[in-house]
Amino acid sequence: MYFSREDIDALNHLYKINLINSVSGFKSANLIGTKSKDGIPNVAVFSSVTHYGSNPPVLGFVLRPTSVPRNTYENLKETGYYTINHIFQSIVEDAHHTSAKYPKEISEFEKTNLEEEYLGDFYAPFVKGSPVKMGMKYLEEYYIKANDTILVLGEIVDLYIEDQMVQEDGVVDLIQGKIPAINGLDTYVFPEKKIQFAYQRPR
Repeated sequence: MYFSREDIDALNHLYKINLINSVSGFKSANLIGTKSKDGIPNVAVFSSVTHYGSNPPVLGFVLRPTSVPRNTYENLKETGYYTINHIFQSIVEDAHHTSAKYPKEISEFEKTNLEEEYLGDFYAPFVKGSPVKMGMKYLEEYYIKANDTILVLGEIVDLYIEDQMVQEDGVVDLIQGKIPAINGLDTYVFPEKKIQFAYQRPR
């Protein structure tokens, strides 16, 4: 199959977003937890969480245009804190349901079997049972003019990982945690095998 730029523009809307969302490859599957200044918790699925640096430990994610209410964005800007929680096998269906558009006064925790969990004195809720949980502090954001989206950068200030998932070299074994990747918008895949190479030096 070949698609020119003009061909892509002419595609049926749903076909086009499925095509372009899946062509980039497998993406991370995470739930971002926030809580409004009024104390209403929110949790939403994101497939755009990406590593931006290890010192300091910075992760980023992309928010769609804020021309409509984005509860996650509003909450983290109000409070400065949010959580990133890896989705795992037994919660996939409920995790995906958090993509439904609920008003700000309704918590997705109430509409699913997902449970909020508070660790230490961190303000935002974690997702109970998630094998990898990160408490994030908002750092900065960048407006992307090309499509009116926002790249949000945050610093990991609290990190919780199930013991058996951390290898001797520090690599987190996501397969051990039964953590999926997302293919496109709504397909979850569970890796079964891995190949780990040594640090590469010039030959």
